[in-house]
Amino acid sequence: MRLSKGIEVEIYTGTSQGKIVGLSDRITKELNGFVKEPDSRNVEYITVPLLYYDDLLYALINPRKHLRKYLRDIGDYTVVPGSTLSLGDNVNRFYRSDPNNSYHSYIENTYGTDVVTASVHINIGIDNPEMLMHAHSLIRVEAPLFLALSASSPFLDGKVTGFHSTRWHMFPQTPQKVPFFMNHAHFIDWTEKQLALQNMQNVRHFWTSVRPNGDKRPYHLNRLELRICDLIIDPVSLLSVVALLEARLLQLMENTESLNPLLKSQLSTEALLYITQQNELEVAKRSLNANLYNWEDGSKIEAKKWIEKIYQEVFPIAKQNGFSCFLNPIKKILQDGNLAQQWLHKYKLGNSITSIVSREIEAIAYQEKTLEEKLFTF
Repeated sequence: MRLSKGIEVEIYTGTSQGKIVGLSDRITKELNGFVKEPDSRNVEYITVPLLYYDDLLYALINPRKHLRKYLRDIGDYTVVPGSTLSLGDNVNRFYRSDPNNSYHSYIENTYGTDVVTASVHINIGIDNPEMLMHAHSLIRVEAPLFLALSASSPFLDGKVTGFHSTRWHMFPQTPQKVPFFMNHAHFIDWTEKQLALQNMQNVRHFWTSVRPNGDKRPYHLNRLELRICDLIIDPVSLLSVVALLEARLLQLMENTESLNPLLKSQLSTEALLYITQQNELEVAKRSLNANLYNWEDGSKIEAKKWIEKIYQEVFPIAKQNGFSCFLNPIKKILQDGNLAQQWLHKYKLGNSITSIVSREIEAIAYQEKTLEEKLFTF
């Protein structure tokens, strides 16, 4: 069995030295497949739902190939890694991509530049709405582990912030209080109340680590959307995180009662909400080194060791379903560290933030070129 997978990629554009430059209004007018974010300094592209990882890799690389060529054609521009405005680039000023969009006006006036970040949202297809609620409960308590793998924002405004994911530390999660959903009817009722109370401006205005999603939410749902991840600029690493998520969800479908925290945990629902919030805060600060509460009994476990445990559990499932090779790179992330940890290590060795970002730009461009040669030669 395989689940469909789609990815939303938010990415910065800028110079080869890492200076962020807002180009989304030009990109979306002149290049197919890209959409605006409220601030023009990042742009988004979305892959269609796909079953096979080879197809998903192509869908990730191909739009970026065209984007890179377009950026080269209009100047010394490229895609810039990281999930925050690492070098500064007017961190307190909002560059509106669509001045006439009232929702964008609300976002700018309410949140300011705290939302001017880059990330990946991973969508996994689940048609059964009740199974989707089980999935939401499990991935909500384990979402910090996916942030730990993806953290890539240790810098902001040319400074070390003290966080591995500065993005998630400052991102305005909305609404502030979100319960675990007991069933689909509970989710519908809760969403309608949030809209009536104007805690949400619309059904899209649900900004938490993970959410049920669909074409007519909250009524018609068909996927789980994991929103917590920083931008994973390396496509191979990104696919490994997707594979870990898919394998965990397949494991849930085989063992729903043992993997739904609301059924299995020794903790109360209130305690689960508390430790999940604390785990997100801790992972934003220390990522893979974070000491977290295990949702099963509240015991402490290092994020890295927790991920290793889950990896061992789900690897046979991934192998049985033919995608274990795409799961393998998780081991490299655990061994070498996520991008934030790698950048902080280089900084401690005396490299400037500008040089770290500019070298990463070169490295990822070379890697993508190599992948393109493999993908597009057939």
